[in-house]
Amino acid sequence: MLKKLEMNITANPKVYIVIINYNGWPDTIECMESVLRNDYPNYQVVVIDNNSPDKSLEYIRAWAEGKLDVWVKPDNQLRHLSFPPIVKPIPYVCYIKEEAEKGGNLKLEEKFKICFYEGVTTKYPLIFIQSGDNLGFAGGNNVGIKYALAKEDVEYFWLLNNDTVIEKNSLSRLMEAFQLDENIGISGSKLLRYDKPSILQSLCGTKKLTWRTGSHGEYLYSNCNDDMSFNNIFEIRGYIIGASMLIKKDLLKDIGLFDEAYFMWAEESDFCMRALKRNWKMYCCPKSRVYHKEGASSGIRNTKFLFFRSSSRTTFSRFIITGYLDVRNNIYFIKKHFGLIGLIGFFFTGFIKKEIRRTLGIILYDDNKLMRIFMLLKGIKDGIFNNLGKPRELL
Repeated sequence: MLKKLEMNITANPKVYIVIINYNGWPDTIECMESVLRNDYPNYQVVVIDNNSPDKSLEYIRAWAEGKLDVWVKPDNQLRHLSFPPIVKPIPYVCYIKEEAEKGGNLKLEEKFKICFYEGVTTKYPLIFIQSGDNLGFAGGNNVGIKYALAKEDVEYFWLLNNDTVIEKNSLSRLMEAFQLDENIGISGSKLLRYDKPSILQSLCGTKKLTWRTGSHGEYLYSNCNDDMSFNNIFEIRGYIIGASMLIKKDLLKDIGLFDEAYFMWAEESDFCMRALKRNWKMYCCPKSRVYHKEGASSGIRNTKFLFFRSSSRTTFSRFIITGYLDVRNNIYFIKKHFGLIGLIGFFFTGFIKKEIRRTLGIILYDDNKLMRIFMLLKGIKDGIFNNLGKPRELL
């Protein structure tokens, strides 16, 4: 059933919710089922498919047309956030990368702006973009950002992982931070574990990044019980985790888009570091709650214990990201932001110790041991000599 949507959009600047999909259509559909129920009155959803081999975009379109739904188990504690399925079909427009980056077809999109389907809280059509290649986190998000910037109606971008579900007020809570100070450029959500919703993955982000920490930093209150004392908005000087990151358009115009040299892994650290250098502020909004399927994007297979610490083991195909890219991009990040002196200090403090520990873990627990060790060494070399972008192993 169709009905008119009355909104006060003048008091609510438009937000583009950008979601990247790569071989994860079930997660993406569950995410969108929760997103399309959110209570912020002026938003549009943009899904970029990074040329998924599993034909993800076909499944996502079938979902929008009402031909497919993803089942959420009855005992899932978060089932109410995305179930029962919202009424279908939901209007959508598909673009290829080149069309999207020019702003798409405004006349076509305008046809869907009058009415909306009951239960869906946006008056805009869904936008599906086929990137034509695996552009990673940085490149995929840049496509969505360029699409919105070309339309000239955007004020904020909410970058949201496809392996998340949100509460109804998650976006509204994120927007509250920007009322505090005009120099705030980014706000982040409290991230909780999807499988254990009372456990924090991280309180929005990390502590300050230095040449010692590299691009990683230390998560704020990670792997502990959620607590009502974590509900006050506060400033962050490290980085906001890219699983839920709300960005002001003025910040992007000041510092530019994501650095695609990273491909993925550490790109949000770099983005936040650039923002801080330009005197932008970042805030954590703990009342914005996002539930993250930790490990879905990194391919975590199981956890072992090594020298009295937990050690996440990944499949070999995902080790290209969690091993090779982690090393390569961390070195690139240090060089970019702290120079040669910072890189030397980084190597001779925690880095060597960490990589020895990682190599021992490979020897004890993993398959393809020689190839994994080779990829670590290759990551060091490529980081030093700026062999960046998409790894050949992922071509």
